[in-house]
Amino acid sequence: MPELATSDCLPSRPGGKPQSDKLLVYQKRLSIPKANPGIEMRCVLLLTLFLVLTASAAQEGTKRGSRAADEALPPDAHELKIGDPAPDFSLPGVDGKTWRLADFQKAKVLMIVFLSNHCPYSHAAETRLLPLVAEMRNKGLEVVAINPNHPDAVRVDELGYSKYTDSFDEMKLYAKEAKFTFPYLYDGETQATAKAYGCLATPHVFLFDQERRLRYKGRFDDSRFAEASTVTSPDTRNALEAMLAGKTPSVAETKVMGCSTKWLTNKAERDRVEEQWNHTPVTVETIDAAGIAALVRNDTSKLRLFNVWATWCGPCVKEFPNLVSLSRRMSNRDFEVITLSVDDPKEQSKVLAFLERQHAAASNRLQRSLKAEGRKTNNYLFTGANTEALFKALDPEAPGPVPYTVLIAPGGKVIYRHAGEFDATELQAKVLDQMGLFYEK
Repeated sequence: MPELATSDCLPSRPGGKPQSDKLLVYQKRLSIPKANPGIEMRCVLLLTLFLVLTASAAQEGTKRGSRAADEALPPDAHELKIGDPAPDFSLPGVDGKTWRLADFQKAKVLMIVFLSNHCPYSHAAETRLLPLVAEMRNKGLEVVAINPNHPDAVRVDELGYSKYTDSFDEMKLYAKEAKFTFPYLYDGETQATAKAYGCLATPHVFLFDQERRLRYKGRFDDSRFAEASTVTSPDTRNALEAMLAGKTPSVAETKVMGCSTKWLTNKAERDRVEEQWNHTPVTVETIDAAGIAALVRNDTSKLRLFNVWATWCGPCVKEFPNLVSLSRRMSNRDFEVITLSVDDPKEQSKVLAFLERQHAAASNRLQRSLKAEGRKTNNYLFTGANTEALFKALDPEAPGPVPYTVLIAPGGKVIYRHAGEFDATELQAKVLDQMGLFYEK
């Protein structure tokens, strides 16, 4: 008996090519040859096997989907399901109190929302969360915000959209600045609450009814931007309005959109990235006043921070680690630190040795930018006979001594200048004021 191919049991599309759309099976449009009983039986067996395998694959896909969240969680974490009771907690708040689930027993609807200090997705959601809370609090809504992140698991390059880390002390500063009107609790020490709720990211919203059964979980809404006009699906608002009206949310689950939870187990990755930074090659090249003037014109989209320094200058040496830290912090954004040494041009090796000890290397992103500009480094040694020409090219308002720091926007506009040792917190705030705390459209 000749071998039977799959195409022997399938009708053909125009042109003679086999039609393999499984919908045709259910529509009974298959044409099985009747002339040969053996072929007919083998067609039946083949089609039965096809249906079994299709159903098995679909079931496995469903299983994979349900496992996806669990696989993003630590082994000892739990994915909360719709209908599950709210896990209890006992966590310190930025207000000095210890808060428990029972403290919110009067709420008709309780929102547990995981937020963080550093995440731009979280920042954007908060601009809509605060007015939503003000609108619905008198209707029976109570909100508890929890920071799930361990600060030791956050990489420095993940802090480029915030002045703050995710430490408990800086949560207090962030909540005050953001004008939170609800408790902001710290779970970073043990992360037990984040594991109990299955927190995948910040923001991650959980809505519980009056019996404290989960009725909605997922994203706050469908926009990562701060502008309310960019929201097309206000998921949390929709679920809240339904619950406050005594109804079941029409959409009970949405996919979370935000910055992944920083589990303490991620610390090894953070340390690996730090070690990679410390082993990135450092370079320095010579530059004259004309070269500095070209950099100051800043015909790029980058914010450029220039620092004039020398190895023999005490305040320069003292502040330099803050330049490196800021450079790393902003390394995923359009930002560049340019160092200008006024050491003796014959001491280039000494300047390079200092820069290497400080690990003043360019990030991969910055290296690509430098290559596109036809440059090889962001560290320079001035070759002019005196520094007057340097400062004239950099900023005519500079008084002359070092260190001197100037922040220049795209197009060459000076937006910050400082003579002497700079304040790292003030400088970082200036950079963020210019670059913003949110993703931009």
